[in-house]
Amino acid sequence: MNKKTVRDVDVAGKRVLVRVDFNVPLEDGRVADDARIRAALPTIRYLIGQGAMTILCSHLGRPKGKPAAAYGLAPVARRLGDLLDRPVQMAPDCVGPAVARLGRAMRPGDVLLLENLRFRAEEEANDPGFARALASLAELYVDDAFGSAHRAHASTAGVAAHLPAVAGFLMERELDFLGRALADPMRPFVAILGGAKVSDKIGVIEHLLGVVDALLVGGGMANTFLKAQGKEVGASLAENDKLDAAKTLLRRAGDKLVLPVDVVIAERAAADAPRRTVSVDDVPAGWRILDVGPSTIDAFEARLRGARTVVWNGPMGVFEIEPFAAGTVALARLVADLPGATTIVGGGDSAAAVEQAGVTDRMTHVSTGGGASLEFLEGRTLPGVAVLQDR
Repeated sequence: MNKKTVRDVDVAGKRVLVRVDFNVPLEDGRVADDARIRAALPTIRYLIGQGAMTILCSHLGRPKGKPAAAYGLAPVARRLGDLLDRPVQMAPDCVGPAVARLGRAMRPGDVLLLENLRFRAEEEANDPGFARALASLAELYVDDAFGSAHRAHASTAGVAAHLPAVAGFLMERELDFLGRALADPMRPFVAILGGAKVSDKIGVIEHLLGVVDALLVGGGMANTFLKAQGKEVGASLAENDKLDAAKTLLRRAGDKLVLPVDVVIAERAAADAPRRTVSVDDVPAGWRILDVGPSTIDAFEARLRGARTVVWNGPMGVFEIEPFAAGTVALARLVADLPGATTIVGGGDSAAAVEQAGVTDRMTHVSTGGGASLEFLEGRTLPGVAVLQDR
């Protein structure tokens, strides 16, 4: 990675504004899953150890530019304090005189969490005045929120116009693993793409076809490719307006692109719905494809055998419903068992799927950014990365 990190700057005695990704689920006023908080701990602990005054900022949910109690970050401050074993002060807002006073009163080692950035509409609008107000709280900016790096918001891009900007340790790890996979992968390099829609990943497929040795496609997006091949997909999700694009990708890919050969179908996506496994040539009218079948997993295993680099983004089916999770879980375990391979899992549903399969700790890297990792795999420059200082 050619970007400066927090190691490359002097933080002692300085107020440091850190963009973190604390967009975590809350239940009954408590953090239900603290994985994203834990992911930020190395950077926060480093700053504390170096005698910095750490000012954390994050969004949570979609409050649409207005304060909403359900999206307040106070439960996050409490959980972070438990993990750090020290008090984390909660600010009443993310900018304004009261917040500025709290910032000025900080001492080396103190940690302050600003209130939800998206309580202000100016955040997502990347409003210059709001970015300036955020930046005025600190002398240095650290971006450790890879999951938000694809958004040009005030806290991810705008503040860098006013403060020296460097990467945190989580951002560094994300860029190192994903960057190395695309720029200099150990081969064979296999990518796995799933999820609902081809339209979300056309750019990713186009970019990866020039890099990978094989591209395995499942999930709802595979239905559009199957339909482009002239197969019937019943009542399954398929994007008819993307059939021509799918045909073009199939021609370009040749045997690099591997589609399901059998699928699990049902008349509705429900745990109690009658289901069966059929060839992709035998999907009846009115039935929906909801998972890949065992023969598909065997075919995917054959292409994964010997892989040295694997990048996976998107589940193979409706894995949230237990009867349609088998394909995703089987694939997760296959990837986890690959000897000597670097295995990188995109965020969001993919991270949830490997957690469900119980193999998270056996993957080389599980990304914290779903949309960000997708755009990175597409070869795009992420706004939150572009603003960081080069080494």
